[in-house]
Amino acid sequence: MKAASLLAALAAAALCATAAPAMAWPDKEVTLTVNYGAGGNTDVASRELARAMEIDLGRSVVVFNRPGALGTIGPAYVTKQAADGYNVGVVTLSSIAIMPHLMTIPYTARDFDFVAAYGRYRYGVVVRADSPYKSVADLVAAARQGQGIFFGAPSAPNNLAMFDLGRVTGAKFEQVSYKSGSETVSALLGNQVEAIVQNPSDVIGYIQSGRLRLLASASPIRWPEFPDVPTLKEAGYDVEIDSWLGLAVPKGTPESVRARLEQSARTAVASDRLQQTYKQLGVDPVWLSGKDYAAMVDATYEQMGRAIKAANLPRMSN
Repeated sequence: MKAASLLAALAAAALCATAAPAMAWPDKEVTLTVNYGAGGNTDVASRELARAMEIDLGRSVVVFNRPGALGTIGPAYVTKQAADGYNVGVVTLSSIAIMPHLMTIPYTARDFDFVAAYGRYRYGVVVRADSPYKSVADLVAAARQGQGIFFGAPSAPNNLAMFDLGRVTGAKFEQVSYKSGSETVSALLGNQVEAIVQNPSDVIGYIQSGRLRLLASASPIRWPEFPDVPTLKEAGYDVEIDSWLGLAVPKGTPESVRARLEQSARTAVASDRLQQTYKQLGVDPVWLSGKDYAAMVDATYEQMGRAIKAANLPRMSN
């Protein structure tokens, strides 16, 4: 009788264990690896996203910065982590779709499952306020006449805009590379270069104070801070650059976990505080699904490959 009771108890326990639901994800903190240094636009935007996602997920989202190699060290690190949803990385179109054409990188887009895109950078062609170049047409004309137009750029999207402008106009622009946006702006203010292509947060204050002038938006949209300034396309040049901030996880992360992260990112982007913070940074708070962002990465990779080849940009040493 006792044996029968014991067997019945064991069977009931086994049944309960089988019927018990699996622990819901997440049941611990999530790590977000940012591929640029602390304090920059990507870092600040990503930390604000992490803060908003924490509220939605009910778990800490801890940010770690892994900068270096033009934004490629962070994504490379993420590909080596467990595909369990607790290891999420920030990827930009530069790090995932442009830099592979310019340097040897230990990953491809196929090493990730894309979760979402959560922000869009804007770029603009900027000169000093006392520059003789009052429009992009003036800048192009000077470059075509061989006046030696040097421009400053800290990364691939920035320099591609000027190289592409040169390609479609027959003008020749000479690049001077800098480590950061702030160094690039300092070089322009110091008369070391004639023009730069830069993000709003680096230049808006100088434009508003009358030290710099925005000639055109290099992005597909105008800058809302200066709605009268046209895009390069509106000015008659078939040139635009677009860069989105995205989230990716190691390939093989469970679909249900990716869906939960995607939903959380969407909720975060819709929050009032994030929207306001991004506008102050000059980052447009926009959202794309993981599927749509993956398609954008593929399309940008092909497009940038053609643009880089046309510009005859050399490969970089790691």
